[in-house]
Amino acid sequence: MLSPSNLRILLCGQPADMRKSFNGLSGMCNQFLSQDPTSGQVFVFFNKRRDQVKALWWDETGYAIWHKRLEAGMFHPDPTEGPISHAQLSLILDGIQVKMVRQYKRFHLVKKMSDSSI
Repeated sequence: MLSPSNLRILLCGQPADMRKSFNGLSGMCNQFLSQDPTSGQVFVFFNKRRDQVKALWWDETGYAIWHKRLEAGMFHPDPTEGPISHAQLSLILDGIQVKMVRQYKRFHLVKKMSDSSI
């Protein structure tokens, strides 16, 4: 579901009631993140105990929700960071505190428009 690496992923800093579904979570996108829930971004919500997570995503035809509950331990999100990468979300879901991880610089290809394509 969330495999494209170009998706923007936003964490909500407010604890979410995990009984909320599509309408409730999309309302939290508007209220707490000031974002349009149908923008195609992934919005990630944690409960107060941080042992459950829900991700809300609009994919042009409707909403999709992904939900995970931990049997032991808790998630360690940093919602003040702003948009996070797919790799950072994977670390959070694996129980790794992203603040403690050091990421080294990598090469990223930037495509330039050639004169012939103008």
